Amino acid sequence: MGKIKKWTIGILVGLALLVTTAFQSDFFEIAKQIDIYTTLFKELNMYYIDEVNPAKLSNKAISSMLESLDPYTRYYDEQGVEDARIAATGEYGGIGVVTRYKNNTLTIRELLKNSPAEKAGLKPGDKILKINDVEVKDFDESGVAALLNGLPNTKVALQIERQNKKMELLVVREKITLNPVPYYTLLANEVGYISFTTFNEKASTEVKKAFLNLKEQGMKKLIIDVRGNPGGLLNEAVSIANFFIPKDKIVVTTKAKIEKWSETFKTQQDPMDLEIPIVILVNNRSASASEILAGSLQDYDRAVIIGERSFGKGLVQRYLPLSYGTQMKITISKYYTPSGRCIQELDYTNTDKKGNVPKFSESTQTFKTEKGRTVYGGGGILPDVEMEKPVTTKTTETLLNSDAFFNYATQYFYENKTIAEPSKFKLTDADYGSLKNYLSKNQSDFETETEAEFKKALEMATTENLNEKLSKNYSELLMAVQQEKLKELDKNKEEIINELSEEIIKRYYYAEGVYQQKAVFDNTILKAVSILNNSKEYNSILKN
Repeated sequence: MGKIKKWTIGILVGLALLVTTAFQSDFFEIAKQIDIYTTLFKELNMYYIDEVNPAKLSNKAISSMLESLDPYTRYYDEQGVEDARIAATGEYGGIGVVTRYKNNTLTIRELLKNSPAEKAGLKPGDKILKINDVEVKDFDESGVAALLNGLPNTKVALQIERQNKKMELLVVREKITLNPVPYYTLLANEVGYISFTTFNEKASTEVKKAFLNLKEQGMKKLIIDVRGNPGGLLNEAVSIANFFIPKDKIVVTTKAKIEKWSETFKTQQDPMDLEIPIVILVNNRSASASEILAGSLQDYDRAVIIGERSFGKGLVQRYLPLSYGTQMKITISKYYTPSGRCIQELDYTNTDKKGNVPKFSESTQTFKTEKGRTVYGGGGILPDVEMEKPVTTKTTETLLNSDAFFNYATQYFYENKTIAEPSKFKLTDADYGSLKNYLSKNQSDFETETEAEFKKALEMATTENLNEKLSKNYSELLMAVQQEKLKELDKNKEEIINELSEEIIKRYYYAEGVYQQKAVFDNTILKAVSILNNSKEYNSILKN
């Protein structure tokens, strides 16, 4: 017995020494790398031939390091911390615009309804040249945002360019509140519809307010639209799920490397309604908290999910304070639905040397709902009813993100003083033809990767004096590419018309108008209404 005890103690001591040695080894490696970086950074700033910006260099180094892990682990300087706070709370002091900063140009992309910017006369498409006499082109994107925002009731002077004319405008900042529910309405046949765009601190309050109002109007069935909703606060997703499932039910589980950060989130309150039939609409841009809401109600057979497989953002982040008022948002765990499905789609841990990230959905697993239905894991939430949609081509993606697409909507706005109300507005084939005609005349604002590579090839040929006989052939080939590019768009004609309709409606009726139009014309909403109005079909989906 004595020998056994000594042998056991020897093993435990050996293991302890092994763990201690491993820990010391890891600690030494970390300390070594920090020392190397500190030495390099000091010498670089001291001896590099030109002046360097230490903060800019450090930010770039940190950001590059974190980007190699996943897209969500990020470093925030002091301004970034404030931006993160605004995103979470839904409140800030500003002028109420959505902007894009590109090629040292700040363009207003969208106005919030009843915002200071709207009251001052700003329009989407306006280019902001100066902010309080400060040239916008001399700042980076975060610096420009800091100049626009400020305390409520303070004034900001803007010089803008609109339709090639310069103007001066004075805007009085206000407290801007971002409503996560831009629109809700009662459709025909007692179907309520709630559009829901983000999970900020006001999310559950606004969804509850909309729900109760619709109930007063006679709602007997409900559609919750989280298409394009990127998520937000986890507790808000739990609260909203709690409206429709009983108290003390698991909504989501997180599993982390650090045990204390592995948590189970359950419903805490009595529900508002356990009987009302529900449909949740999702698409490939519904992420994080949207997937928690959809996934939990699917797992409890409480809602029919309609649309496309969701984004698959199942990584959980936490903000950790750093020195000098900065902070890091770091991925600490993964989300799992009540049935055990992991929401995460992309496997960043196994990214290959070329930067390709494998997908968990390529090895789909099956799980069971509370009533025994089969649901599928492997990343994202797979709908109960999938809506067929043509594959969006690379050319179409390029168009929808291009200046040409946005600029055409701006031109349309100035050529048409009014349009039909959203519930009656629908673009035609003639409008699509007009867009293509505009694109053919503004090729430089809608450049594909193929065109960009052609240009690089000609520039290289020029530097090597090989372009003399190539120029004519190059022009002919480029023209052929551009013609094929325009033909390629026809594969996604319906999607392009829908996206253009949204862009145009926002100019006249803001985000609210987009949902008013969708409630009448959107195929996914119409499908949801059809299923809700057929109780036999609705119940059969939840029993399969």
